[in-house]
Amino acid sequence: MINKAKVANNHFNLGDSFYHIATPAKFPRHILRFRNDRAAKLLDLDQLNDNEWIKYFGKFEKLPGCLHKPLALKYHGHQFGYYNPDLGDGRGFLLAQFLDKNNILWDLGTKGSGQTKYSRGGDGRLTLKGAVRELLATEFLTSLGVPTSQTFSIIETAEELQRNDEPSPTRSAVLVRRSNSHIRIGTFQRLKYFNEYDNIALLLNHLKEIYFTNIKSKKKYKVYS
Repeated sequence: MINKAKVANNHFNLGDSFYHIATPAKFPRHILRFRNDRAAKLLDLDQLNDNEWIKYFGKFEKLPGCLHKPLALKYHGHQFGYYNPDLGDGRGFLLAQFLDKNNILWDLGTKGSGQTKYSRGGDGRLTLKGAVRELLATEFLTSLGVPTSQTFSIIETAEELQRNDEPSPTRSAVLVRRSNSHIRIGTFQRLKYFNEYDNIALLLNHLKEIYFTNIKSKKKYKVYS
């Protein structure tokens, strides 16, 4: 029997201490520029026609089985040598998670999909050139056998963006990438900053059960202040 890929809601089930519900941008147009059918095949999404592809990965309608709206993930980190507690997904979100045909969990995350609570004055957009650069880099690394994210989709969105590092106005796009996780060191840093020790334990147990299945112990982690 051939296994079927299915939508998972693992990160959503962790609770809203880990994300903020995001409202996707609405774009003037949607022009499909790239779809990664090799990556999509593992998720049983390669059979989508182009209009369906745009519906899910450009207009961000819920994929069948997805229980949540887009999730802007919460995290902290360091910038320019200083700890910054005002971080989070500022121009992207977790769109959905899939268990593939091999029962491996994959995230579908966006870039350039609009402003979120964490945009900090940014426009939440991505240039088409930036999307193509990421595509070239991820395909090159993948061809070398380097485990990395994969560019899943690029849709041009017909906005004119102003950027200091590109001749402007420059063309806009939204990118979707496939990666194994969007959990960061900064996810833990944020929980420690707010002394959310129960949520640190929750996250550790989540990682053990989903990503580090070689850990055989059934004992649950507990974290104390």
